[in-house]
Amino acid sequence: MRRLHIFGYIALCAIWGSTWLAVHMVVQDLPPFLAAAARFSAAAIFLLIWVVIRKPAWPRGEREWNAILVLGFSVIAIPYALQFWAQQYVTSSLTAVLFSGTPLTVALLTPLMMHRKVPRQCVQAMLIAFGALLLLLYTDLRFGSRAFWGGVAVLLSMGCSAWSAVYAKLRLRDVNPVVSTAMQLVIGAAGLSWATWALESHRHAVWTKTAVLALLFLSTCGSAVAFAIYYWLLKHMQPYQVSTINMVIPVVAVLEGSLIAHDPVPLMMIVAMVVVLASVAVVLRAEAETEAVVADAASSGRSEGDAFD
Repeated sequence: MRRLHIFGYIALCAIWGSTWLAVHMVVQDLPPFLAAAARFSAAAIFLLIWVVIRKPAWPRGEREWNAILVLGFSVIAIPYALQFWAQQYVTSSLTAVLFSGTPLTVALLTPLMMHRKVPRQCVQAMLIAFGALLLLLYTDLRFGSRAFWGGVAVLLSMGCSAWSAVYAKLRLRDVNPVVSTAMQLVIGAAGLSWATWALESHRHAVWTKTAVLALLFLSTCGSAVAFAIYYWLLKHMQPYQVSTINMVIPVVAVLEGSLIAHDPVPLMMIVAMVVVLASVAVVLRAEAETEAVVADAASSGRSEGDAFD
């Protein structure tokens, strides 16, 4: 990773670590689908203005446009509809902890979608982390309660986002990240706007100062800027590397939730977080070792070929 990549990585951790609390504040006053639609509509406008001014290259061919259409729903509309709905009933810190399973899910999907082998210790670590997530869901979220189903919604959102990270790596290699992000935001906002009309027309929105300021932060920093950085990093890094951002996000979210919103931090949440982070560290180390072995083998093959020549 170059210095610029590290800076972008840290920036994403800080921005997305703060969005959980902002979302939790917004959905106290606005219906969740309306809040998500407003967030991404404003973000799409910001990026479209940039696209009009800078005139970058647009996607070429049906394959790239189809990928953007799919990602508009799998990255924006579906995951964020689930997240905004869930945070009516689940604290921001718990939501972030549940979402920290993203790197494990990406590591599981990588061999299926990118045909890369996952070492045995990776599988073992993923099973341990999944058990920790289930234990957290069972202990802190009573089965059948709204908070429990909120946790399930967060896990579904996490799985959808993990699949999308690998899919985007495969299908958007040559697409400008800002253009891709803008188009996905437009598609996602359209889907969320339909959900608002279909499911929330009976609900009343209260546009408080807190909700408006939080939405402004979510639209500019949390969406327009963050997703452009995310897709830029994804062009230069492996999906499992980029997804490890979700390891740091819970730390930021828990600290903010504790200091600002006074969210409680149960001991079981801390234990589950440590188990998940340790398991992801095992996965990343195993991946790094595998890549080193492949690189050494390739280097040896080149050396033998040179000697033969």
